[in-house]
Amino acid sequence: AGPAATPAPSREAAAADPAAVAARAAEEPLSHVEAFFAARFDPAPDPPLRQFGYDTFRLAAGAASPPPLGLLPDDYLLGRDDELVLAFRGRARQTLTARIGRDGLLLLPDLPPIPAAGRTLRALRADLEARAERELGGSEVFVSVAQVRQIGVLVAGEVVRPGVHALTALSTVLDALSAAGGVRKTGSLRAIRVEGPGGTSRIVDLYAVIAGMPGRPDLALREGERVVVPPLGATVALAGEVTRPGIYELPAGAAGATLASLLEVAGGTLRPAGNRFLTQRTDAQGRRSVGEIGPRDLLRRGDAVRVEPGADVTVNQLRLAGHVVAPLTRASGGRSLRALLADPRLVRPDPYPRLGVVWRVDPATRVRRFLPFDLGRVLRGQADMPLAESDEVLVLGQADIQWLASPPVQRALRGEALGEGPAACPALGQVAVAARASPHRFAHARGAGFPDIGVPPCPQLFLDYPALLPFLLDQTVLLTGEVRLPGLYPIVNDTGLDAVLAAAGGTTDTADLSAVEFAREPVEQGAAIPLARTRLDLTSRNFAAVRLSPRDAVRVPRGFADRDIGPVTLVGEFQRPGVYDIRRGERLSEVIARAGGLTPQAYPYGAVFLRESVRQRQQEGFQRTARELEASLLQVAAGQAVAGARGSPADLGSAITAGRELANAIREARAAGRMVVEANPVVLAARPERDVLLEPGDLIVMPKRPNEVTVVGAVLNPGSLQFVSGWRAADYLRAAGGAQRFADTARAFVVLPNGQSVPAGLSAWQQGGPPIPPGSLVVVPQDPSPYETWGLVRDLTQVLTQVSISSAALAVIGRQMRN
Repeated sequence: AGPAATPAPSREAAAADPAAVAARAAEEPLSHVEAFFAARFDPAPDPPLRQFGYDTFRLAAGAASPPPLGLLPDDYLLGRDDELVLAFRGRARQTLTARIGRDGLLLLPDLPPIPAAGRTLRALRADLEARAERELGGSEVFVSVAQVRQIGVLVAGEVVRPGVHALTALSTVLDALSAAGGVRKTGSLRAIRVEGPGGTSRIVDLYAVIAGMPGRPDLALREGERVVVPPLGATVALAGEVTRPGIYELPAGAAGATLASLLEVAGGTLRPAGNRFLTQRTDAQGRRSVGEIGPRDLLRRGDAVRVEPGADVTVNQLRLAGHVVAPLTRASGGRSLRALLADPRLVRPDPYPRLGVVWRVDPATRVRRFLPFDLGRVLRGQADMPLAESDEVLVLGQADIQWLASPPVQRALRGEALGEGPAACPALGQVAVAARASPHRFAHARGAGFPDIGVPPCPQLFLDYPALLPFLLDQTVLLTGEVRLPGLYPIVNDTGLDAVLAAAGGTTDTADLSAVEFAREPVEQGAAIPLARTRLDLTSRNFAAVRLSPRDAVRVPRGFADRDIGPVTLVGEFQRPGVYDIRRGERLSEVIARAGGLTPQAYPYGAVFLRESVRQRQQEGFQRTARELEASLLQVAAGQAVAGARGSPADLGSAITAGRELANAIREARAAGRMVVEANPVVLAARPERDVLLEPGDLIVMPKRPNEVTVVGAVLNPGSLQFVSGWRAADYLRAAGGAQRFADTARAFVVLPNGQSVPAGLSAWQQGGPPIPPGSLVVVPQDPSPYETWGLVRDLTQVLTQVSISSAALAVIGRQMRN
């Protein structure tokens, strides 16, 4: 069996749901009147205006009249078929239920018939109490209504379901209209007629009930009355800034009504004052005429009124934003900066004290401009500035100032604006445009940062105020050299150097204050703009005497120091290996002496000396050789395609593939940066000209004395062999099984322990070469004759030598590090 179906909600439940009613009202098509007024507004109100009051009957439409709850009022008018409950207490003790008969009499035992129909409940109760007192010997009687009679009421006219509807005697005109399904939008809510027997009639204005208008209409229904809803009367529309925008009906029979009375029906305007009432009405020719009226003017049929502010602007307002706890809005009222910042806790920690900005609107031209002020002096109560209406006071943070020297700003100063995406910042675009329009405008600021160290995000302050960035750059001084936070620092005119240095964290311990360089552009700029550069002696630290202006540049140089800018590292067979600081011009023998000399197991002839600058040049050589090899392969392939290859195409393709693999191997080879140096302290003492000058970052690896010689390349059994005194390269080659078939013994070479490379001397006339020292590397390359067949004669011995030297050096370093 499938799941049980969820029962659909009943019509009564759906009708009682306010959300469902609102949804149906929003989806309901516009009536003829609503469509008429929707076309008269430009732009049309959204959502469109609806006729007022008709949704009152949506919830109760079609629902049965509810039973009376609670006590009936004493003025309830009794009628035929009302059922009463009477309780007698005293001499007669009984409870009776009696119904008022068709003749209007109430029949009770021991009492004569009592007329009840047409009397109020209060009058009948008093009559019964008097009769019981008089005729039942002082008994008391209590009267209540047990069941209220039902009456039939005819509802006719512009209602959804006209006809006779059964209601209780307590029902009102609203109950009758609800039982009839409510009033159609073509019917009137202000001229409903209630007609009674004998030609009596009264007019009911429902606006007094649903709109809270003055007056208390008689809504009670009596036996034999009928309710008639006439057609809709004259209507006007109210839109804009009122409490209840809508379409309202004029009072019954009235040709017009004042705007003030209709605004009262609509709940009044949202603003207590300063409103404008724009009306659109039809003239004698049927044209739409737009005008402006006042609250006492009359509105007539078809008029449409839009309520708008006279001037929707904010006056007497100040704003505090930027590096503050929270943006604040204050009334201007003659305030000043000192009064606005009277509580320093409004400012977040680490503000930039040397400059704040007031963003002010010129009252005549409405053009905004920035006015700088010294925030630190204002917070200390030493300076002040009067504030004007609409001023925005911007407080800068240290992070905002450091961003001025960031890579994105430096690129914008060169005229390069960042594109869209996370790095997009409108302020950078403005700087880039200004820098291209006037290349010399930000000349003082272009040397402040490092444009290739990343892309920090744009601070929120410059996202909110893009024009602030060019203004701050115009107000900056450039502080470089031996200061803790070099960069661009915005200032007001005549700021002391001491204040700017304090914002930058002060000078470093290595600063040379006797030769501070100060550069300034002239204030009055004529045809020529000379740059005045002055050297200042500030060893007295009287920084406050140097007064700065925007666009100045201050450079604090470094004092000459004998210590170099980095250490060197000694690894291996030293008495005290480790990291050593060096002075300028220090040599290798001096550092070896500082390390306590060499151990007895040291092998100076195999020392590995690595230098970063040499490594970079070697790596560039590998890349250049790989590119040249690939270019030669392309030339060979092109030449053979034109002239016709002497070999098969498969041989040509295999050779080119092998060449490319060789080029990739060379490109991926890791250079060690090894230099051939003399590391024997005895030799260095005898020949000081071979004592190398050290550079920061040098690495000296002193290995133990080895006892092997390694043979690699095109040999049958490559590997390491035990060192034999007096053996030559040919001896070690024979011990390794001899050369392979395609070995090129003529180009074989030996990498000596000190990093030098010499020919192996394997030719017959060379007699096997010189004796090989321990720790050497014998390299037998492949025969390059396949490439020579196509004219690709390349002597790669030098490159292979460098690769072998790098591999040998890295192997030695690895062994020493493991030890």
